[in-house]
Amino acid sequence: MSTFTLILCILAAVVLSSFLSRFIPKVSTPLVQIALGIVASQLPFFPDTDLDPELFMVLFIAPLLYLEAHEIDKSSLLKSLKISLSLAIGLAIATMAAVGLTVNTFWPAIPLAAACALGAALGPTDAVAVSSLGKEASLTQRQLGVLQGESLFNDASGIVGFQFSILAAVTGTFSIGEAAGEFALSFVGGTLLGLAIGIVVNWVFETIRSLGWETTTTRILMELFLPFLLYLAAEDIAHVSGILAVVACGLFVRFDHTGVGPNVARTNIVSNSVWTVLSFSLNGAVFILLGMLLPDAMSRSWEDPGVSNTMLIEVILLVSAVVIGMRFLWVSLMLRITKDEHTGQRRRMTPERWRSAAVMTFGGAKGTITLSLMLTIPYFLSSGELFPMRDELIFIASGVIIVTLLLANFLLPLIAPNRSTDNSAEINSITIEVLRQTVEELTRRVTPENRRAVLMVIDSYTKRITRLKQRIGDTDPQGYEQLQIDALHWEKDYVKEHLAAIRQHPLGDAHEQELEVEACERMLDQIMNTLRHASANSSRSGRAVSQFRGRFRALQRRVIALVRRLDSKIRRTTPLMNENELLVRVRRLQTEAIECVINRLYDEIRRDNYNTEHCSSLLLDYRRADSALRSRPTAEGSTAALSMAEDVKRESYGIELGVIQDMFEAGDISRAQARALRRNVYVMSVDADSSM
Repeated sequence: MSTFTLILCILAAVVLSSFLSRFIPKVSTPLVQIALGIVASQLPFFPDTDLDPELFMVLFIAPLLYLEAHEIDKSSLLKSLKISLSLAIGLAIATMAAVGLTVNTFWPAIPLAAACALGAALGPTDAVAVSSLGKEASLTQRQLGVLQGESLFNDASGIVGFQFSILAAVTGTFSIGEAAGEFALSFVGGTLLGLAIGIVVNWVFETIRSLGWETTTTRILMELFLPFLLYLAAEDIAHVSGILAVVACGLFVRFDHTGVGPNVARTNIVSNSVWTVLSFSLNGAVFILLGMLLPDAMSRSWEDPGVSNTMLIEVILLVSAVVIGMRFLWVSLMLRITKDEHTGQRRRMTPERWRSAAVMTFGGAKGTITLSLMLTIPYFLSSGELFPMRDELIFIASGVIIVTLLLANFLLPLIAPNRSTDNSAEINSITIEVLRQTVEELTRRVTPENRRAVLMVIDSYTKRITRLKQRIGDTDPQGYEQLQIDALHWEKDYVKEHLAAIRQHPLGDAHEQELEVEACERMLDQIMNTLRHASANSSRSGRAVSQFRGRFRALQRRVIALVRRLDSKIRRTTPLMNENELLVRVRRLQTEAIECVINRLYDEIRRDNYNTEHCSSLLLDYRRADSALRSRPTAEGSTAALSMAEDVKRESYGIELGVIQDMFEAGDISRAQARALRRNVYVMSVDADSSM
């Protein structure tokens, strides 16, 4: 039960981190999650955490690296493959040797083999942290490709180097030839196994789809199981690198995303959604666990009276400087000797290239793999003695992790500031324009038969526009209020014209004439009273004058109506007016005035006098008022309207796609933006098809 409680608490912390990251955008999500993990570890109700490194690798690292390899830009990876492999292998070995010699020299109590194990554990960079670096820093495609490629391949070299260093520390013997052979077997064997499994998986999925056996459930389950099963098979059966097997398979497998039809589209959409949720959950859980483990891993050394805390801090800073310095020199050397892909010549180190080297240096943050490796250090040597300085080594590794993550979070935005505009705000603005044009086109297709159904669809579009405008802070309440006031004036003008027409061409029945006139007078009083209250934004003196004039005119009309009634009663020219009859006439006149405003709003949507979303929103309000005045529709009518609304909704998706294509051909949006907008429409279209 404690394990289940721990899982729930970690997931709750992951959800909380997604909300907190919105309020502190300058701090990367991994740092927020580490802080939450540290806080959670101090809470009394939070279960204790004991990390099984092997379980951690198969449960978290294997699926995350598989997904990272599956989604990485293959062309960028191929262009930067040499640099990525040199960092993953050459730099990892050089860092292991440099850190080992430095730590052993500065603190002789730490054996050379144990210090080399620390250096090997600090070799792997964190793939999750690398993928989140582009938030506040502006990294080029090449820089991201190098960093992501390195993070995919350097885990194997770090793990193998760590294992042989620990073996040397425990047994006291070490063979360079044996270590090199073991490393080559693990590296090459894991890669070949992953490629072979990828070929088989591609063939299996193509066959299943061609035979019509594929279902969404089986497809998603097979995708999810693949990285776990492949890692276990590589480690326990083939005895090669499970990490490299997962990475190679992820790079090669494609799960046959081709095909045409709603079932294929639905399966692909569900697959992407599932992997998105799973990757965010696993990423968050990894850093939450890291934060939970750090206090316990560091407290034992910090509280040990026999160990100088000053010495611990100095070693952390020294090791961090060695790791970062080695990385900067290695990256600079690789940039200097790498030939230009166009000219074939080596390029000189310009200030821009030095800056690129610094970006890739601080972009190599350490993370959970480093800590998980350090926690596997045995407690005893083969002789039965305690492993020397075990707690101190874990403390140093934890400190270096924190230093590199902080540098990546706060120095990268300074070295490579993100000067680009907010893409989310830009795409939201473009989406609003697409939706606005779609509403305008839907308005042009209104007929008396489909008016109610089209209004339902316009309602959904209006709500989407409102949500997007609120998200980017682009609301205009004054504009909407002005439109409401203008609509009231349209009502008033219609009633005045109707009243003038009645007086100019009197009805044959005097009683009917008086009812119509009285209904118009009451409507005008109501509208004028509403207008007086709607003018709250005008000046105080102007509002007082307006209210005085309105009330005087209302009183004048009522006096005239009263005099007319008394005159009719005295002369007995017309029967007394019935209040129920008058109410019916007022409601009918209100319905006619509302219909006039609705038609005017439909016309305004096609023009540029008012915002389209304001017109469509007010249109909905008037339609609701019209429905309240009229008799309630029958259940059959409501069902027919809903069915017709579904047809209109599917038609609106086609309109949206047409608007997107027109904007792309006109150069208003880029190809990437058009692709993103189309993807959203396709998702809604597939959802509409699935609900049929």
